[in-house]
Amino acid sequence: MEMPSIHQNPASGRPSEPLDLNETIGLSAVVHGTVQGVGFRHWCWQQAQELGLVGSATNNDDGTVTVVAEGPRWAAGEFLQALISRDTPGAVITVDEHFGPATHSYTEFSTH
Repeated sequence: MEMPSIHQNPASGRPSEPLDLNETIGLSAVVHGTVQGVGFRHWCWQQAQELGLVGSATNNDDGTVTVVAEGPRWAAGEFLQALISRDTPGAVITVDEHFGPATHSYTEFSTH
């Protein structure tokens, strides 16, 4: 079976529009592991600043951190790659992520 091209819809086999890497999207992620008390939220803030993202990083009662980031698709993708890399403070075990439309309710990246 022939693999679809990068600009082909695999379901229909018809050409599809290429992704707009500058489209503003939202990323919501719950980060599991040792991510509280290790500078993880501040590190998220630094990454977001470098990538031009807005959003937040918030500690949860169960020891996870919820990260919300909005900005260009390419930047949100790089942010997710940073979250799952071995360069994060602490020890990330898993990241449950979801991409969707941006809410446009943030003006900066904050930590809570």
